[in-house]
Amino acid sequence: MPKHAHSPTLTKHHKIALAGVAAFGAAALAFSAVPSSAETVTSGAPETAAKVAYGTEQVKDVTGTVTDQLALQNVKLKAIAAKKATVAHQLHAAHVKQVHAAHVKHVATTKRAAGQAASRSAQRPQIQLVAAQTYANNLDGWIRQALDIMHTKGIPGSYNGLHRNIMRESSGNPNAINNWDINAINGIPSKGLLQVIPPTFATYHVSGTSWNIYNPVANITAAANYAAHRYGSIDNVNSAY
Repeated sequence: MPKHAHSPTLTKHHKIALAGVAAFGAAALAFSAVPSSAETVTSGAPETAAKVAYGTEQVKDVTGTVTDQLALQNVKLKAIAAKKATVAHQLHAAHVKQVHAAHVKHVATTKRAAGQAASRSAQRPQIQLVAAQTYANNLDGWIRQALDIMHTKGIPGSYNGLHRNIMRESSGNPNAINNWDINAINGIPSKGLLQVIPPTFATYHVSGTSWNIYNPVANITAAANYAAHRYGSIDNVNSAY
């Protein structure tokens, strides 16, 4: 009976060789098991990458467009704000001008009203004085009333000048008349306090007084007016005139 042959002992090198063969066989099986669409998937990877890259480019473009639009909108808003500021400044300037004009007008109106009030105030005492003034119905009162009228008319003369000439001419009698001198012979006798002839009285009559030659105040003022024109003042008359 033959002897059993012993299984050869696997050396380290043999084990490594067997392991390599097994690995190679597995790889071969795996390769054959990959479907035909694997190539498509493999080749599709770059296309996906390209699409992603394109999508990124589009995002960049959209971002730039939005930024430009915002910048343009900001410029428009600034322009509108500047225009509003200009209009507001113009309106303010116009308002200030109107206020100034109103103030000037108010000041002018106030000054004019004050001037008119002052004028009325200045006139009122004089009017009240004349209205309230009373004169005695005698020689003293006639002279004083005549002097007030003379002063308003600018006719010179004093109380003493009038009184002196009246006493010489008529002794203070308002109805005195001279019927014996040359004037009487000529038909125009001297009459009144200051012995005025009718033509002289008519020529130098003072407005506002009576046209009656015997009226004391009318006679005095007419005679004083005549003396002012001929002698400068009744005060300069010391004799028949």
